[in-house]
Amino acid sequence: MEILVTDFTLILLIFIRIFSAFAATPIYSHSSIPTQVKIFIAFIIAFIIFSITSPTNIAIEFNAWWLFAMAIKEIVVGLIIGFTLNLIFYGFSFAGTFIGFDMGLAMAQVMNPIEKTNGNVIGQVIYFMALMIFFILNGHHYIIRALAYSFQVIPIGEFKASEALFTLMIKYSASVFIIAVKIAAPILVSFFLIHVAEGVLARMIPQMQVFFVTQPLKIGIGFILLGSILPVYFYVIKNLLGEFENKLYTLVKAMG
Repeated sequence: MEILVTDFTLILLIFIRIFSAFAATPIYSHSSIPTQVKIFIAFIIAFIIFSITSPTNIAIEFNAWWLFAMAIKEIVVGLIIGFTLNLIFYGFSFAGTFIGFDMGLAMAQVMNPIEKTNGNVIGQVIYFMALMIFFILNGHHYIIRALAYSFQVIPIGEFKASEALFTLMIKYSASVFIIAVKIAAPILVSFFLIHVAEGVLARMIPQMQVFFVTQPLKIGIGFILLGSILPVYFYVIKNLLGEFENKLYTLVKAMG
């Protein structure tokens, strides 16, 4: 009986880490997936990981405070792994916000059902395009492989915050702005030249309402530029998402 209770406790702690990661990722946390399905998938993965790793060298203490402390550690590990995956998608959405602002679509807001927030329409288009590429690359397996690897590097209850972890989190957070600028750079440069032309035109013909004349032109030029650069965006987004699995492994090592 004691062996069964010990196994159940270990599976429960593994389940907490996995479910916490699922709750923070942009795919598994989607509201269209029923909570019962998320719990079932997390429990099945927890049982498989327990069967493979067999973490029997952990001293189990059957008291509420020990279980609470272990659960908090597992929740933190899961949330860090899951949230890190969100950062690259934040960069894609931020890039679309830059582009939409320059195109004059700053007021065009749409609802993001995944994050349950309003965002720029161009940002949402790039966000869901990146999500589609993520599925094509089997990116939804990234989080499962990273979680399975985390139990090899970070045994249950052995999470410790380190300077390397904080450095990586700051570096990955800063990459949101870097990714946004890289993706939006071609459009930003093009619209910078258009803004310069607007300024010259306004000085040459003061009677002209430059804003009303150029605003439809800017929207049309913006969609033409987006359509022409779209294959490049597919290539760039694919490479960024492909490299991110290695970043997840580096993050897990920093927590180990």
